[in-house]
Amino acid sequence: MTFVVPFDGSKLAETALVRAREFSDVLEEESVVAVVVVPNENTEYARDRGWLRPEEPFETDSVVERLHKQVMALAPSADFRHLAVDRYAPLGTIASAVRDFANETGASMVFIGSENAGHMVTGISSVGSNVATEDAYDVVIIRNKTPSKIAAIRDSSPYKPPKSDFYIS
Repeated sequence: MTFVVPFDGSKLAETALVRAREFSDVLEEESVVAVVVVPNENTEYARDRGWLRPEEPFETDSVVERLHKQVMALAPSADFRHLAVDRYAPLGTIASAVRDFANETGASMVFIGSENAGHMVTGISSVGSNVATEDAYDVVIIRNKTPSKIAAIRDSSPYKPPKSDFYIS
């Protein structure tokens, strides 16, 4: 089984990643993949998500490295991938990239952090809504930003060392 987590660095994405790792531990599955979709040279998009400090220029490598470190702090044994899309890609393009990635990797579950998840999946108005419509995998929607285990996991992890330090300079 492969668990895919669309990761944008938000608290809900962190929570989704931790949940995926917890599921993989319980099910004795080792494949958790965090996937980041980065619109090329879109400084505003990156700032809105906290990927850049004020006045910091957009550099894809810096953004990816920052997100990779964040993923490794929460799920050291997770794989990390990043995808690039056009600078002004709409949410639908970003969702399609995540959906295609999930299908290509044979995802059995996708863990989506979404603040506006309602009682019906079709009520989600974000990247998550488009990813959640795919029927090739199950979807876990994370709405609670503060599971009790996140701080403990970040501070002390008995899990394997990171699989990759490719994006860490």
